[in-house]
Amino acid sequence: MHTAKFLGLALALSAAFSAHAQNYPSKPVRIIVPFAPGGATDIVTRIVGQKLGEVWGQTVVVDNRAGAGGNIGADLAAKGTPDGYTLFMPSGSVMTANVHMYRKIPFDPVKDFVAITNVASGPQIVVVSMSVAAKNVKELIAFAKSKPLTFGSAGVGTQTHLAAENFLFSAGINATHVPYKGEGPALTDLVGGQIQLVTPNLSAAIGFVNSGKIRALAVTSKERAPQVPNVPTVAETIPGFENLGWFGLVAPAGTPKAVIAKIHADTVKVLRSADVRKRFDELGMVPVGNSSAEFAKAMKEESARWAKVIRERKLQVN
Repeated sequence: MHTAKFLGLALALSAAFSAHAQNYPSKPVRIIVPFAPGGATDIVTRIVGQKLGEVWGQTVVVDNRAGAGGNIGADLAAKGTPDGYTLFMPSGSVMTANVHMYRKIPFDPVKDFVAITNVASGPQIVVVSMSVAAKNVKELIAFAKSKPLTFGSAGVGTQTHLAAENFLFSAGINATHVPYKGEGPALTDLVGGQIQLVTPNLSAAIGFVNSGKIRALAVTSKERAPQVPNVPTVAETIPGFENLGWFGLVAPAGTPKAVIAKIHADTVKVLRSADVRKRFDELGMVPVGNSSAEFAKAMKEESARWAKVIRERKLQVN
């Protein structure tokens, strides 16, 4: 008797979730971005969010909540109602590195979220202020060994911070870190000459590079990026170097599986559309669209790698 009641309840709940998914979304959807406008995470979210809005026939609101290397936005998203109307678009570092970088964070990247899909990935680019005389990586190394160097990032523990740490370590040079609340503000200060170096995502910096406001020295991918074909790779000077970033979509833990499946399917559909692929290509981004299980597995593996790097290089902060 009890078993029958349990099965009946389970079937009723399943039917309710399925109906909810079929009607989803019936109101505006918010995607929280843990960085300031103008950075790669923000750019990717706005491109995908606009297309999802068209597919859903609902407004998709991009909510920028910057600070603490992405932890402020992540905490807000983790506490969101798990109904599919609050989503989170972090860069990879927020989900895989911050738990090791910071001694204490207000969210659990594994327990508090459910993976939907990795949306896009792409390289970073080593760029300097026009006031820096270096024209290539070799000259930058010499410059950094002769005088103090400052580098900006989207915040402590972010992809841009860790990309810079990887680059500086591999190049055998030191620089003083100046964290911002996003790539946008860091690039603005780089243009103004307040800092000298940034390793932003290519998608965030390409406009500044093409307009001649900053100088590109190298990209962090194994091969040259077709968007900036005259810019060499870091590996051409430092053999074996590679550093890539990614941006994924997750939801608060407890969001119904049927809703997650709907969001996943629609996001993959958007990523396969010709106009989104064209826009990503212009920015040096590659659409991904893997399964939720594949995405969760990849984050777990990357988290283990960052734990080792952060421990060995003593990058942990309070």
